[in-house]
Amino acid sequence: MIKPLQNLLVIDFSQFLSGSLATLRLADMGARVIKIERPGAGDLGRSLYLSDVDVHGENTLFHAINRDKESYAADLKNPQDLDRLRKLLRQADVMVQNFRPGVMERLHLDYQHAIEINPRLVYAVVTGYGNAEIWRDRPGQDLLAQARSGIMWLSGNEGDPPTPMALAIADMLAGHNLCEGILACLVRRGVTGRGGLVETSLLESLLDFQFEVLTTHLNDGYRPPRRSAFRNAHAYLAAPYGVYDTANGHLALAMTHLPTLGSLLGIQELKDITDSAEGFRRRDDIKRLVAIRLREHTTEHWLEILNAADIWCAEVLDWPKLLASEAIRQLQMIQTLSRGNGVEVLTTRCPVRMDGGLLIGSRLAPKVGEHTAAIQQEFRL
Repeated sequence: MIKPLQNLLVIDFSQFLSGSLATLRLADMGARVIKIERPGAGDLGRSLYLSDVDVHGENTLFHAINRDKESYAADLKNPQDLDRLRKLLRQADVMVQNFRPGVMERLHLDYQHAIEINPRLVYAVVTGYGNAEIWRDRPGQDLLAQARSGIMWLSGNEGDPPTPMALAIADMLAGHNLCEGILACLVRRGVTGRGGLVETSLLESLLDFQFEVLTTHLNDGYRPPRRSAFRNAHAYLAAPYGVYDTANGHLALAMTHLPTLGSLLGIQELKDITDSAEGFRRRDDIKRLVAIRLREHTTEHWLEILNAADIWCAEVLDWPKLLASEAIRQLQMIQTLSRGNGVEVLTTRCPVRMDGGLLIGSRLAPKVGEHTAAIQQEFRL
């Protein structure tokens, strides 16, 4: 397969997750990504552990998000190293950075200086809060961005405290948005011959993530979202939307015609509903009726009945069940990254298929400065 970004050179100054995810996707699609790191310690993400698990002393998170990249060690306070980096930028297609506002300006590696070095450069920036000056200098960290975005009032049940989503969603969404903007700017460059500036932030990405429910809020008199008090799964959707216990597991039910569901489950009160608005007005009461009934039989029993009627439902799988499923085998979502010294890390692959083929990685993340000498020789730095 000829990957679509083959022969593109990306210079990656980013650390941690958001910028690194954007460059990971570019690498997955064939770009050559050179990661700029501090000599010695490297990217701070190398020491960011999700848990107490490592593989042969290696940080698995860092490998997952920096696979198939090269590492160039440079001291940004060293004038000679900065000169080398500017020479490297002259030959690059894309530059990505996620430093706090003001850092790159002091180094003369901000957009205005970079575009003078290379007018064809696509310069991409991800920050915590974009142009929101009031928060501009606050730490742009995922949980803090979630706290400021309003999203914590959508998860959990009514009466629960603000509930964060248990993933680094701000970082991940911002990384994907940045990658999308970079690709669009590269397409424009193919027409105009000039690069450009691509920017996003954790906060803007979280606001966009909520566009469906925020649009409702903005147009219904600014009523705050109301989470269900029982088995909340979506603050704006009616019963039976949620997750329920069965006799031996859990079952998810999505949007469903309540009288039809009542007939299938044998719940007379649901069969008698004639106004669809009741599903929201009586949301908690209806969900409790469904919960009582579903506990009486196994997940398999209910799936047989509901699937036959084309009701939107699914067994709730944990990771062991998911990874043992036929679906995972068919998707080929798990790949093995390796290094010559026998270190191997299992991780997911890029979720995009290209011309029917998979975009599979091959190399673990590099050691700090592993490619410095070779890059200096190749680019005559």
